[in-house]
Amino acid sequence: MWCTYAMGLWFGANLIASDMDAHDYCKYQEDAEGSVEMPDSNRCVSGGDVMIAFFCVLFGGLNLGQAGPGLSAVAQAKLEGGKIFAVIDKVSEIDSSLDKGLAPSKVEGKLEFRNVAFSYPMRPDHAVYKNLNLIVEAGETVAFVGPSGCGKSTAVALLERFYDPDGGAVSLDGTDLRDLRLSWLRAQIGLVSQEPVLFSGTIFDNIACGLVGDNGAASRGAVEDAAKLANAHEFITSFPGGYATEVGEKGVQLSGGQKQRIAIARAIVRDPSILILDEATSALDANSEKVVQAALDGLLQQKKRTTIIIAHRLSTIRNADRIIVFTDGAVVEQGSHDELMRPDATGHYRSLVVSGNSLGTSAVAAAVAGS
Repeated sequence: MWCTYAMGLWFGANLIASDMDAHDYCKYQEDAEGSVEMPDSNRCVSGGDVMIAFFCVLFGGLNLGQAGPGLSAVAQAKLEGGKIFAVIDKVSEIDSSLDKGLAPSKVEGKLEFRNVAFSYPMRPDHAVYKNLNLIVEAGETVAFVGPSGCGKSTAVALLERFYDPDGGAVSLDGTDLRDLRLSWLRAQIGLVSQEPVLFSGTIFDNIACGLVGDNGAASRGAVEDAAKLANAHEFITSFPGGYATEVGEKGVQLSGGQKQRIAIARAIVRDPSILILDEATSALDANSEKVVQAALDGLLQQKKRTTIIIAHRLSTIRNADRIIVFTDGAVVEQGSHDELMRPDATGHYRSLVVSGNSLGTSAVAAAVAGS
């Protein structure tokens, strides 16, 4: 740094000396009266010019060095912005805003996976399904069980058309899902997931989100009926604001069981032809699970609809019409709970129950004793 200062001052001194050698008006001269005349500052390099240039370069360099982190942030922002615009500009192969596709006037609810092959786009080398064949009859309650990563929830993603299969087809009432209007298809399905997502607003607004079309005053009765079926009406009306109660950001004002029952009400408010319960009670404590499970049991008895239950807890699936056991993306066993738990049975389901690996130790003793 000191060498830089010395170099700058030396170079400035050289410029002043060069001007003095080249031009007489750049020299200090004594007039007839003995007064010293200063060099012409407008035409000659002066000490002041040298110091101005010196400090401009000095402070400019210091500020430029301090701007380095900001410049790197700008470069990073441009890089990330490119990724964002690439996503915005990408044309999705599955677009729910398009109105093209079939929209049948009647839905029976028969689902079929025919020779389905699938792997997630982020892991194309890992096949979830290689040749899955599965039929869920209209009005049937079917439970999917199996170890984590066996492909249970992937079936839901394909039914909702979050993804399309790489091979084979998934169909509803014999029609390939890809031939159906996507918005219509999703309107036929009610989904209750493990972690319910509530929006900032009132309880009424959150339940009414499940309606297709207008969610105004005309839907008040439908919202209350759905809440009653979900065993939620009683606790909602106990609040001072009733259905106008604010749930807070992500439902922070409600307990886990209350949020889950509101999510169930939202899923059934439009009376879907297909109901999917994806680990709907696994994140709840024992008391909340009991209340929510009672709501689900009442819901399944209230109307015969195609229902798919994905669960690890035996209490949520033992009454299903059929239990389908997945292993490594394939169906290895299926039947009712009693059939799969026969004393002479040696299948995967009985092994899961007895070992308690997947269905919870609290229910294992009762299951084995009942068998």
